[in-house]
Amino acid sequence: MTINTKSEQRSFNGQQGVYTHLAESTQCEMEFSVYVPDNSDNQHFPVLYYLSGLTCTQENVTTKGGFQQYASQHGIIIVCPDTSPRGTDYDGEHDSYDFGSGAGFYLNATQAPWSTTYQMYDYVVKELPQLIEKHFPVNHEQCGIFGHSMGGHGALTIGLKHPEQFRSISVFAPIVAPMQCPWGHKAFEGYLGSDRENWKNYDATQLIIEGYKSPNEILIDQGTSDNFLQEQLKPEIFVKACEEHGQAVKLRMQQGYDHSYYLMNTFMQDHIEFHASNLK
Repeated sequence: MTINTKSEQRSFNGQQGVYTHLAESTQCEMEFSVYVPDNSDNQHFPVLYYLSGLTCTQENVTTKGGFQQYASQHGIIIVCPDTSPRGTDYDGEHDSYDFGSGAGFYLNATQAPWSTTYQMYDYVVKELPQLIEKHFPVNHEQCGIFGHSMGGHGALTIGLKHPEQFRSISVFAPIVAPMQCPWGHKAFEGYLGSDRENWKNYDATQLIIEGYKSPNEILIDQGTSDNFLQEQLKPEIFVKACEEHGQAVKLRMQQGYDHSYYLMNTFMQDHIEFHASNLK
Protein backbone atom coordinates (compact mmCIF):
# COMPACT_ATOMS: atom_id res chain seq x y z
CA MET A 1 0.00 0.00 0.00
CA THR A 2 2.53 2.55 -1.19
CA ILE A 3 1.73 6.03 -2.44
CA ASN A 4 3.56 8.39 -4.80
CA THR A 5 3.67 12.14 -4.22
CA LYS A 6 2.70 14.34 -7.18
CA SER A 7 2.75 17.66 -5.33
CA GLU A 8 2.70 19.20 -1.87
CA GLN A 9 2.02 22.87 -1.13
CA ARG A 10 1.75 24.97 2.01
CA SER A 11 -1.81 26.16 2.63
CA PHE A 12 -3.42 27.79 5.69
CA ASN A 13 -0.92 26.41 8.19
CA GLY A 14 -1.09 22.95 6.73
CA GLN A 15 -0.10 20.91 3.71
CA GLN A 16 -2.16 20.26 0.59
CA GLY A 17 -0.89 17.20 -1.21
CA VAL A 18 -1.80 15.23 -4.31
CA TYR A 19 -0.88 11.56 -4.46
CA THR A 20 -1.30 8.45 -6.59
CA HIS A 21 -1.36 4.74 -5.88
CA LEU A 22 -2.10 1.51 -7.68
CA ALA A 23 -5.57 0.52 -6.51
CA GLU A 24 -6.59 -3.11 -6.26
CA SER A 25 -10.33 -2.45 -6.37
CA THR A 26 -10.21 -0.40 -9.60
CA GLN A 27 -7.12 -2.12 -11.05
CA CYS A 28 -5.55 1.16 -12.10
CA GLU A 29 -3.57 4.10 -10.78
CA MET A 30 -5.83 6.37 -8.75
CA GLU A 31 -5.16 9.98 -7.81
CA PHE A 32 -6.39 11.65 -4.64
CA SER A 33 -5.68 14.78 -2.61
CA VAL A 34 -5.18 15.08 1.14
CA TYR A 35 -5.10 18.23 3.26
CA VAL A 36 -3.35 17.85 6.62
CA PRO A 37 -3.27 20.67 9.24
CA ASP A 38 0.00 21.37 11.02
CA ASN A 39 0.66 18.65 13.56
CA SER A 40 3.34 19.75 16.02
CA ASP A 41 1.73 17.65 18.78
CA ASN A 42 1.75 14.44 16.69
CA GLN A 43 -1.99 14.05 17.15
CA HIS A 44 -4.47 12.06 15.10
CA PHE A 45 -7.09 14.20 13.38
CA PRO A 46 -10.72 13.60 12.44
CA VAL A 47 -11.04 12.91 8.71
CA LEU A 48 -13.60 13.88 6.09
CA TYR A 49 -13.95 12.21 2.70
CA TYR A 50 -15.26 14.48 -0.08
CA LEU A 51 -16.83 12.84 -3.14
CA SER A 52 -16.96 14.93 -6.31
CA GLY A 53 -19.56 15.10 -9.06
CA LEU A 54 -19.85 14.21 -12.73
CA THR A 55 -16.85 15.07 -14.95
CA CYS A 56 -14.70 15.98 -11.94
CA THR A 57 -11.41 14.67 -10.58
CA GLN A 58 -9.93 15.37 -7.16
CA GLU A 59 -8.65 18.67 -8.52
CA ASN A 60 -11.99 20.51 -8.76
CA VAL A 61 -12.78 20.65 -5.06
CA THR A 62 -9.11 20.83 -4.04
CA THR A 63 -8.60 24.06 -5.98
CA LYS A 64 -12.13 25.52 -5.94
CA GLY A 65 -13.79 24.27 -2.75
CA GLY A 66 -11.98 26.50 -0.27
CA PHE A 67 -11.95 23.89 2.47
CA GLN A 68 -8.31 24.26 3.52
CA GLN A 69 -8.80 27.33 5.72
CA TYR A 70 -11.64 25.77 7.72
CA ALA A 71 -10.03 22.34 7.91
CA SER A 72 -6.98 24.01 9.42
CA GLN A 73 -9.05 25.97 11.93
CA HIS A 74 -10.91 22.86 13.12
CA GLY A 75 -8.04 20.39 12.87
CA ILE A 76 -9.58 18.07 10.27
CA ILE A 77 -7.95 16.09 7.46
CA ILE A 78 -9.78 16.27 4.10
CA VAL A 79 -9.43 13.43 1.58
CA CYS A 80 -10.66 13.88 -2.01
CA PRO A 81 -10.63 10.83 -4.32
CA ASP A 82 -11.24 10.72 -8.06
CA THR A 83 -14.69 9.97 -9.50
CA SER A 84 -13.96 6.86 -11.57
CA PRO A 85 -11.21 4.48 -12.63
CA ARG A 86 -8.75 5.86 -15.17
CA GLY A 87 -6.71 4.39 -17.99
CA THR A 88 -9.28 1.94 -19.25
CA ASP A 89 -10.78 2.29 -22.71
CA TYR A 90 -14.05 0.42 -22.78
CA ASP A 91 -16.37 0.89 -25.71
CA GLY A 92 -18.37 4.08 -25.07
CA GLU A 93 -16.51 4.92 -21.85
CA HIS A 94 -15.57 8.43 -22.94
CA ASP A 95 -18.60 9.26 -25.11
CA SER A 96 -20.75 11.13 -22.57
CA TYR A 97 -20.28 13.19 -19.42
CA ASP A 98 -22.77 11.23 -17.31
CA PHE A 99 -21.58 7.65 -17.82
CA GLY A 100 -18.17 6.04 -17.86
CA SER A 101 -15.05 8.12 -17.35
CA GLY A 102 -15.59 10.67 -14.57
CA ALA A 103 -18.96 9.17 -13.72
CA GLY A 104 -18.38 6.11 -11.54
CA PHE A 105 -21.42 6.83 -9.33
CA TYR A 106 -19.65 5.33 -6.27
CA LEU A 107 -21.11 1.87 -6.82
CA ASN A 108 -19.76 -1.61 -7.58
CA ALA A 109 -20.64 -2.35 -11.20
CA THR A 110 -21.96 -5.83 -11.94
CA GLN A 111 -22.26 -5.59 -15.74
CA ALA A 112 -19.42 -6.35 -18.15
CA PRO A 113 -17.06 -4.75 -18.94
CA TRP A 114 -17.55 -2.21 -16.14
CA SER A 115 -17.51 -4.81 -13.37
CA THR A 116 -13.79 -5.38 -13.93
CA THR A 117 -12.69 -1.93 -12.71
CA TYR A 118 -15.72 0.22 -11.83
CA GLN A 119 -15.71 -0.73 -8.15
CA MET A 120 -15.77 2.78 -6.68
CA TYR A 121 -17.93 1.75 -3.72
CA ASP A 122 -15.29 -0.66 -2.46
CA TYR A 123 -12.59 1.87 -3.22
CA VAL A 124 -14.16 4.59 -1.09
CA VAL A 125 -15.45 2.37 1.73
CA LYS A 126 -12.53 -0.03 2.09
CA GLU A 127 -9.34 0.52 0.11
CA LEU A 128 -8.88 4.28 0.32
CA PRO A 129 -9.55 4.56 4.09
CA GLN A 130 -7.04 1.78 4.76
CA LEU A 131 -4.46 3.59 2.65
CA ILE A 132 -5.13 6.93 4.36
CA GLU A 133 -4.91 5.39 7.81
CA LYS A 134 -1.52 3.90 6.95
CA HIS A 135 0.05 7.09 5.57
CA PHE A 136 -1.65 10.00 7.36
CA PRO A 137 -2.40 10.87 11.03
CA VAL A 138 -6.14 10.17 10.98
CA ASN A 139 -8.49 8.98 13.69
CA HIS A 140 -10.96 6.80 11.82
CA GLU A 141 -13.25 6.72 14.83
CA GLN A 142 -13.89 10.37 13.94
CA CYS A 143 -14.79 10.06 10.28
CA GLY A 144 -17.37 11.81 8.12
CA ILE A 145 -18.31 12.02 4.46
CA PHE A 146 -19.64 14.75 2.20
CA GLY A 147 -19.91 15.50 -1.50
CA HIS A 148 -21.52 17.29 -4.43
CA SER A 149 -24.13 16.11 -6.96
CA MET A 150 -23.10 12.56 -7.97
CA GLY A 151 -20.71 12.76 -5.02
CA GLY A 152 -23.63 13.78 -2.82
CA HIS A 153 -25.37 10.61 -3.95
CA GLY A 154 -22.25 8.67 -3.02
CA ALA A 155 -21.88 10.35 0.36
CA LEU A 156 -25.50 9.66 1.26
CA THR A 157 -25.58 6.02 0.20
CA ILE A 158 -22.18 5.17 1.67
CA GLY A 159 -22.80 7.11 4.87
CA LEU A 160 -26.22 5.58 5.42
CA LYS A 161 -24.97 2.03 4.88
CA HIS A 162 -21.89 2.48 7.08
CA PRO A 163 -22.92 4.69 10.03
CA GLU A 164 -20.32 3.03 12.24
CA GLN A 165 -17.60 4.18 9.85
CA PHE A 166 -18.98 7.55 8.66
CA ARG A 167 -20.58 9.24 11.63
CA SER A 168 -21.45 12.48 9.87
CA ILE A 169 -22.97 13.25 6.43
CA SER A 170 -23.47 16.49 4.53
CA VAL A 171 -24.08 17.15 0.85
CA PHE A 172 -24.26 19.90 -1.75
CA ALA A 173 -26.95 19.61 -4.46
CA PRO A 174 -27.06 15.80 -4.22
CA ILE A 175 -28.70 13.23 -6.46
CA VAL A 176 -30.97 11.84 -3.75
CA ALA A 177 -33.25 9.52 -5.74
CA PRO A 178 -31.32 8.19 -8.76
CA MET A 179 -34.04 5.63 -9.45
CA GLN A 180 -36.30 8.59 -10.25
CA CYS A 181 -34.07 10.69 -12.51
CA PRO A 182 -32.39 10.37 -15.94
CA TRP A 183 -28.83 10.43 -14.58
CA GLY A 184 -29.59 7.53 -12.30
CA HIS A 185 -31.48 5.51 -14.91
CA LYS A 186 -28.57 5.74 -17.35
CA ALA A 187 -25.90 4.90 -14.78
CA PHE A 188 -27.77 2.10 -13.05
CA GLU A 189 -28.86 0.44 -16.30
CA GLY A 190 -25.31 0.49 -17.59
CA TYR A 191 -23.48 -0.50 -14.43
CA LEU A 192 -26.04 -2.70 -12.66
CA GLY A 193 -28.34 -4.04 -15.38
CA SER A 194 -32.08 -3.85 -15.83
CA ASP A 195 -33.23 -5.42 -12.55
CA ARG A 196 -34.39 -2.44 -10.49
CA GLU A 197 -34.19 -4.41 -7.26
CA ASN A 198 -30.42 -4.16 -7.60
CA TRP A 199 -30.68 -0.39 -8.00
CA LYS A 200 -32.22 0.12 -4.55
CA ASN A 201 -28.90 -0.58 -2.85
CA TYR A 202 -27.52 2.66 -4.31
CA ASP A 203 -30.52 4.95 -3.92
CA ALA A 204 -30.42 7.14 -0.79
CA THR A 205 -34.18 7.60 -0.64
CA GLN A 206 -34.78 3.85 -0.89
CA LEU A 207 -32.20 3.22 1.83
CA ILE A 208 -34.05 5.57 4.18
CA ILE A 209 -37.32 3.79 3.40
CA GLU A 210 -35.64 0.46 4.16
CA GLY A 211 -34.53 1.68 7.58
CA TYR A 212 -30.93 2.83 7.10
CA LYS A 213 -30.02 5.86 9.23
CA SER A 214 -27.21 8.21 10.09
CA PRO A 215 -26.59 8.79 13.82
CA ASN A 216 -26.61 12.56 13.25
CA GLU A 217 -28.69 15.03 11.31
CA ILE A 218 -27.90 15.15 7.58
CA LEU A 219 -27.18 18.62 6.17
CA ILE A 220 -28.16 19.47 2.58
CA ASP A 221 -27.43 22.73 0.78
CA GLN A 222 -29.28 23.15 -2.52
CA GLY A 223 -29.29 26.19 -4.81
CA THR A 224 -32.66 27.47 -6.00
CA SER A 225 -31.21 28.40 -9.42
CA ASP A 226 -29.70 24.99 -10.05
CA ASN A 227 -30.52 23.96 -13.64
CA PHE A 228 -30.74 20.32 -12.55
CA LEU A 229 -33.00 20.87 -9.55
CA GLN A 230 -36.35 19.75 -10.96
CA GLU A 231 -35.32 16.96 -13.32
CA GLN A 232 -32.32 15.33 -11.65
CA LEU A 233 -31.98 16.32 -7.97
CA LYS A 234 -35.43 16.53 -6.34
CA PRO A 235 -34.32 16.95 -2.71
CA GLU A 236 -37.90 17.07 -1.49
CA ILE A 237 -38.24 13.33 -2.23
CA PHE A 238 -35.43 12.51 0.16
CA VAL A 239 -36.61 14.93 2.84
CA LYS A 240 -40.10 13.43 2.74
CA ALA A 241 -38.68 9.93 3.20
CA CYS A 242 -36.53 11.14 6.11
CA GLU A 243 -39.50 12.76 7.82
CA GLU A 244 -41.58 9.61 7.43
CA HIS A 245 -38.87 7.25 8.67
CA GLY A 246 -37.25 9.18 11.51
CA GLN A 247 -34.02 10.44 9.97
CA ALA A 248 -33.07 13.95 11.06
CA VAL A 249 -32.34 16.13 8.02
CA LYS A 250 -31.87 19.83 7.35
CA LEU A 251 -32.47 21.07 3.80
CA ARG A 252 -31.32 24.63 3.17
CA MET A 253 -32.53 26.09 -0.12
CA GLN A 254 -29.96 28.73 -0.98
CA GLN A 255 -31.52 31.56 -2.97
CA GLY A 256 -29.94 32.23 -6.37
CA TYR A 257 -27.17 29.63 -6.22
CA ASP A 258 -26.65 27.23 -9.11
CA HIS A 259 -24.91 23.85 -9.47
CA SER A 260 -21.39 25.25 -9.72
CA TYR A 261 -18.55 25.35 -7.20
CA TYR A 262 -19.67 28.79 -6.04
CA LEU A 263 -22.25 26.92 -3.95
CA MET A 264 -19.61 24.80 -2.24
CA ASN A 265 -17.16 27.65 -1.87
CA THR A 266 -19.80 29.82 -0.20
CA PHE A 267 -21.09 27.25 2.29
CA MET A 268 -17.99 25.13 2.85
CA GLN A 269 -17.33 26.75 6.22
CA ASP A 270 -20.77 25.70 7.44
CA HIS A 271 -20.17 22.12 6.37
CA ILE A 272 -16.74 21.84 7.97
CA GLU A 273 -18.15 23.27 11.21
CA PHE A 274 -21.11 20.88 10.99
CA HIS A 275 -18.80 17.88 10.76
CA ALA A 276 -16.44 19.20 13.42
CA SER A 277 -19.39 19.47 15.83
CA ASN A 278 -20.55 15.93 15.06
CA LEU A 279 -17.15 14.28 15.15
CA LYS A 280 -15.58 16.03 18.11
